[in-house]
Amino acid sequence: MSKSPVTVLGLGAMGTALATAFVTGGLPTTVWNRTPGKAEPLVALGATAADGLPSAVTASELVVVCLLDHDSVHETLDPVADGLSGRTLVNLTNGTPAQAREMAGWAAGRGIAYVDGGIMAIPPGIGTEQAFLLYSGSRSAFDAFAPALELLGAPRFVGEDPGLAALLDIALLSGMYGMFAGAFHALALANTEQFPAAEFGPLLAGWITAMASGIPHYAHQIETGDYATGVVSNIGMQAAAFANLLETAEAQGLSPELLAPLGSLMSRRVADGHGREDVSGVVELLKRA
Repeated sequence: MSKSPVTVLGLGAMGTALATAFVTGGLPTTVWNRTPGKAEPLVALGATAADGLPSAVTASELVVVCLLDHDSVHETLDPVADGLSGRTLVNLTNGTPAQAREMAGWAAGRGIAYVDGGIMAIPPGIGTEQAFLLYSGSRSAFDAFAPALELLGAPRFVGEDPGLAALLDIALLSGMYGMFAGAFHALALANTEQFPAAEFGPLLAGWITAMASGIPHYAHQIETGDYATGVVSNIGMQAAAFANLLETAEAQGLSPELLAPLGSLMSRRVADGHGREDVSGVVELLKRA
């Protein structure tokens, strides 16, 4: 792998993990943070602390930014845009597709090659086999620095539309939080009877894992709009049983608000005449004209 240098801007928990992966992977790494003290552990590993933001962005052809939000990216980069000209900017700050596209336009107008990214890992997972990162934007810039980006986790280029990585990042996180909502409710419900968490937790994890095997099937249904093929448990039956989930929560002194929205969507879908179809058809109710 080429030992071309990299600069990391932003040394929060995730930025520090990114910089650590670059340093331990053998890349000359320059780091910068608004609070200089955060660079000290990385310097001890072999990184170079920039003496200022202008020198940080000119130290490397590849500049990776991981800050709090979209506004902080502009606040940091706007004053040093001239120094970024001719370089590649990989923005790993969490944001929306619209923000990614805006940032790509900003970069294009200043002669900066732009790649947007979504990190699918927590900081301790960076550089491990469990981590993968989504990228979109300039394909040539991604290809040029793919070997360096591989140090962070498996890189997946999803398209030249700069907003695609952010869209898929948000989609995956939405799935995660939906899972968390159901899991938190389940754990709280079991706890109302003091059922041992050490016993129920693995039971729940195994059940969720088994049910996740149906996701590719649901994805195909949603892509094709065919919710009637391969149905093994129709939404009419599920909607009737779902009422028991809400009633039991109330009876156990637990708010059903993490689950209730899905129940109302299922009931509406059945009322619209789709009771023999699959539960995935509720997505049709989410679409806005």
